[in-house]
Amino acid sequence: MYYKLYIDSVFVLQFITNLYLLSLAGSFLRCTATHGRKCLGAVLGAVLSCLAVMMPVGRMGGRMIISALPVSMCMMCITYRIHSIRKLIHSSLVMAGCGFFLGSVMIWILNRLRVILKGRGSIFLTIFIGYLAYRIFAAALGIILARSRNSLRTVRFYVPALAQEIRVCAFVDTGDHLADPVSGAPVSVVSRKIAQCMSSCFMPEKYHAVPYRSVGKDRGILNAYEIPEMIIEEEGRETRREHVIIAICDMGISEESVYQMILHPRLLEN
Repeated sequence: MYYKLYIDSVFVLQFITNLYLLSLAGSFLRCTATHGRKCLGAVLGAVLSCLAVMMPVGRMGGRMIISALPVSMCMMCITYRIHSIRKLIHSSLVMAGCGFFLGSVMIWILNRLRVILKGRGSIFLTIFIGYLAYRIFAAALGIILARSRNSLRTVRFYVPALAQEIRVCAFVDTGDHLADPVSGAPVSVVSRKIAQCMSSCFMPEKYHAVPYRSVGKDRGILNAYEIPEMIIEEEGRETRREHVIIAICDMGISEESVYQMILHPRLLEN
């Protein structure tokens, strides 16, 4: 079986789809770029996809699948200036996920329009449906990200050794019940990277061993320390807490995460 493809139509569809996916992936990853860089990345992706289609090696479907990751990595590198291989792979997988959901919405709309149009369609109809699916997905993603941002706070610590404050983006986990076994005081968690920056705040006499349970591990012990003071910033106001217990843990907090601390919700109570 043979298919007739018009390379100009393939280029236009790829270019517009790449624009949608770059915008969605950028919103998800909280990356910014000018419209010019997005267009440049979309053009590069469309050109590389057309080259993959025209290569006389193997089946076209196989060539498209194999080239998908390198092409998306090139687009993310050009558009958002991401150069780390690990971050490029991560951003490309995010872009692939956006493409999966965007395509699913497009197929759902197309299947319902085919009944009305009796199978007739055009490239312009596909572009319109792609835009409609993009707006739907972008609106849903905006709602999700807005809720996520509402769960983030800025936390400040004073580090004596550096004689300065450090700022940390913290995630408020409403399901966090981690507490000191002796005093019952709430325990927040910071990543090991942040703990190294504020190590001068951790005094041996203020050490706490905090037991915990997590998914995939029945139980364990977290090394925790009591720090003199912590300031939580939210919506233009500050909440000052004294004698706060901070545990050191890498689980659930990656170095590439938006937040580097899990804040106990009791610390926000009046």
